[in-house]
Amino acid sequence: MGNVKSRLTMYFEDPFWVGVFERICDGTLSASKVTFGAEPKEYEVWEFILRQHHRLCFSPAVTAAVKEEKKNPKRVQRDVKRQLQKEGIGTKSQQALKLQQEQNKQERKVKNREQKLAEAERMFDLKQQKKRAKHRGH
Repeated sequence: MGNVKSRLTMYFEDPFWVGVFERICDGTLSASKVTFGAEPKEYEVWEFILRQHHRLCFSPAVTAAVKEEKKNPKRVQRDVKRQLQKEGIGTKSQQALKLQQEQNKQERKVKNREQKLAEAERMFDLKQQKKRAKHRGH
């Protein structure tokens, strides 16, 4: 056995989280699919890899073009950060709650802005009344 590379890709396939394990060995690729159910925590995935990886049933090997990738570690970090921002939070219900929170935030901003403008207008009218009251007798 020569150079062996493994990769795990996690994605949400409604309604479950799925992990695809890929193994590249001597220019051949084999894959295995695992359904996790609820969104797994990082430690749960790590524990699965440590305890269950040897039991995975990989597909028959398919020839794959393997290219050596030398990536700058900072670029890898940026790519990971970009992917995490793209996905956002995990579950659909959490995304719905986040959307609701954003809508409430916008409504609150509009309401506060209107209150500030109304208060400023009230104060201006009060100052004008005081000014008129001072000059009333002259």
